[in-house]
Amino acid sequence: MTLLSGDASMTTTHPAPDPAVQERPPDDVAAARPRFRPGRWLLGAVLLVVGAQLATFLVGNERFEWDVVGEYLFHPTVLQGLGMSVMLTVIAMVVGSALGVVLAAGQLSDFGPVRWASTLYVGVFRGIPPLVQLIFWYNLAFLVPDVSIGIPFGPTFASWSANEVITPLTAALIGLTLHEAAYMAEIVRAGILAVDPGQRDAARAMGFNGRQAFFKVVLPQAMRVIIPPTGSQFISLLKGTSLVSVIAMSDLLHSVQVIYNRTYDVIPMLVVACIWYLTVVTVLSLGQKRLERHFGRGHDRTATVAGGRRRPRLGLAGARA
Repeated sequence: MTLLSGDASMTTTHPAPDPAVQERPPDDVAAARPRFRPGRWLLGAVLLVVGAQLATFLVGNERFEWDVVGEYLFHPTVLQGLGMSVMLTVIAMVVGSALGVVLAAGQLSDFGPVRWASTLYVGVFRGIPPLVQLIFWYNLAFLVPDVSIGIPFGPTFASWSANEVITPLTAALIGLTLHEAAYMAEIVRAGILAVDPGQRDAARAMGFNGRQAFFKVVLPQAMRVIIPPTGSQFISLLKGTSLVSVIAMSDLLHSVQVIYNRTYDVIPMLVVACIWYLTVVTVLSLGQKRLERHFGRGHDRTATVAGGRRRPRLGLAGARA
């Protein structure tokens, strides 16, 4: 290349391209290999050693007495306690969820007294530990000797002794349900707030009243946000039923306690309880995932295609292609 400037001339020469560079093939992404990461290999080796040590401890330690665990795993007393724990969980969750929806609607109400009362309820029952609530309801007869139905500050229609009404079962149901309602109120309230306010306005424009707009338009859309924490709360409630053993309620934990108080096989019976809790929690977790997929249709990033396979959803550009 030659550049002329006035009377002088200046010549600039570029080096000839290297033939080796020209002949080098382009990089093939398909032939790329993952980068060697020694940290991951080291972490995997550590986890493998820890897992092997844990398995050796569980299998090789004779003090677990696995033969005793197998003997009492399906014992009628244990199965009866498991059934009681599941029953308490289902009843407390169903009633608590229904009450939680009402409390959530009350917290979002524009009527001050209802909003204040709902907020006060949630604050009180979330702030008091469930164990304290169970003991309080179980000893309600010391505070209220008689339970009556009637008009406030007026005549009484019926009355019963609190000792007859407040049994371990009713105390457990009342304590767990009221405690669960406070948490479900916050979960439902968060789900409702996640729905676009324009949905409620559109429902009102179509002629729905406030109750219809809430239950037919807002709440179904909020379920996508409500289901995941509700499933976790349901599992926590199942584990929390072990607290009712302090009021002599024959749940799963109390059932194994009755057995090991007689046989002195403390560790094997606790292992039995752990196995059943893990089994039920695993089943509930699988059900929770199915519900999440059901209510997440149209919002998740994958779609189910023929044969049960899943593929990424196409955006607008992919739909036009």
